Amino acid sequence: MKLQRKNRLRATALGALAVSSALVLTACGSDNNSGGDTGGSSEKTSAASNIKCDDAKGQLLASGSSAQKNAMDLWVKDYMAGCKGVEINYKSSSSGEGIIAFNQGTVGFAGSDSALKPEEVADSKKICKTGQGINLPMVGGPIAIGFHLEGVDSLTLDAPTLAKIFNNKIKKWNDPAIAKLNDGAKLPDKAIQAFHRSEDSGTTQNLGKYLAATAPNDWKYEPEKKWPAPGGQAASGSAGVAAQVKQVDGSIGYFELSYASSQSISTVDVNTGGSTPVKASSENASKAIAAAKIKGTGKDLALDLDYTTKAEGAYPIVLVTYEVVCDTGNKAETLPTVKSFLNYTASDQGQKVLTDAGYAPIPTEINAKVRETIASLS
Repeated sequence: MKLQRKNRLRATALGALAVSSALVLTACGSDNNSGGDTGGSSEKTSAASNIKCDDAKGQLLASGSSAQKNAMDLWVKDYMAGCKGVEINYKSSSSGEGIIAFNQGTVGFAGSDSALKPEEVADSKKICKTGQGINLPMVGGPIAIGFHLEGVDSLTLDAPTLAKIFNNKIKKWNDPAIAKLNDGAKLPDKAIQAFHRSEDSGTTQNLGKYLAATAPNDWKYEPEKKWPAPGGQAASGSAGVAAQVKQVDGSIGYFELSYASSQSISTVDVNTGGSTPVKASSENASKAIAAAKIKGTGKDLALDLDYTTKAEGAYPIVLVTYEVVCDTGNKAETLPTVKSFLNYTASDQGQKVLTDAGYAPIPTEINAKVRETIASLS
């Protein structure tokens, strides 16, 4: 299965080389919002991909979460193949940088692994003019705990042990707490090298939410995008953390499952207190995300995730990446492209490609509300 997934991702990467880069255009912030209706006379559908291009045209820039980079690469490639003459450029940086760019009005939408904070919503009103920034859940998936330990292919950890490792309290791989969870494993007397994100990251914040909820005695930090704990080593982006874990014997780090799958990095099974430890997989993450509740109001669809789930087969360390957009006040010339592209990513076709890339589709009920909201953007 891993080999098939690697081959698919390799094919995607080769296909993406043929995609030309896009220039910067702003999608929010125009004083003229009269172009909110993308209505119908010029609607066109690609026969090859069945993607509705509507009135999409020109070039559009988006940026943010590196957690969704591999999903976005697939979406952009497919969408641009179906909608000739439209260019989408998603800059994979971090959730924090994406929201800053959105609130500066330099991108059409931003990707963020955490919902907008109240102060960020307030800032967005300067750009969205007649409206504000809202959160549209688009990508789900497990945050894999990847490790590289020569001679050890399988590893089980629980929340308290993970908290102590990332908090620099457990420093050796043969620590009794790790050995107790891995009966019979030959754990070496080797120093643990823990890697974390160097920049503000929604992935960091979601891992922090999990640890704070499930191991409060060992992880006393507020869940923030900036890495809070002492020790460890920093790397840029999920790709940077995964690269370090891939290279360094004795290492451990966190990143989206797609990065582990594409580089054949071993991942930790999580002991949730259920009957058996749970593997990081799209299917198991979907079981956890399916229990999410919408906590946002109005058109905002921010979700409340249950990190403490002990449901059988539910992988608890999950994140949902949002596309952050203006509900109203978008630029008339770029709104059709934003709506058309997001309509595709939220479609059955767009969501279907996620599983093969190591992500989890958004639950059907929630995704129906996402589609309704995209249709109402103006």
